[in-house]
Amino acid sequence: MQDRRSFFRSLIPSAEAKQEREPAVVRPPYVTDFSLFRSHCPECADTPCVGACEEEIILIRADRTPMLNFTKGGCTFCDACAEACPEGVLGPEGPARINARFVIETEGCLAHHGTICFACREPCLDDAILFNGMFNPVIDDARCTGCGFCLSRCPTRAIRYEAR
Repeated sequence: MQDRRSFFRSLIPSAEAKQEREPAVVRPPYVTDFSLFRSHCPECADTPCVGACEEEIILIRADRTPMLNFTKGGCTFCDACAEACPEGVLGPEGPARINARFVIETEGCLAHHGTICFACREPCLDDAILFNGMFNPVIDDARCTGCGFCLSRCPTRAIRYEAR
């Protein structure tokens, strides 16, 4: 029993390793022009995009620009943030895609170590997580919209993301 427990603990990144990683700045979907974040968002007093987000994943950074936080959930692409944006930074005509690329780190993934785990695949709205049989999942970049639901569901935190 102790050997199994040690094995699973070894798969979870240490607290020190987590602190070393600076989270990438991932913006909400429906971006019309990324340069508008710095010029328009700091002037927005009410931050309506935050209140409009049903999943509560939009946060305001110190520079007063919005970013997504996937620790509790993901984006359903409901359009609410785009409709709420008075500055035109987010707009319904912008792409329903998030500027993030998700990657499964094999050293921390249970399925890459022979344990059946579909925790990341089950919430994926786009069927972007592909398995070789029941093991070795990979994220198909062509299908992935960057919604982020897989990240919060992984029991070993083996999924990371980077800004595109």
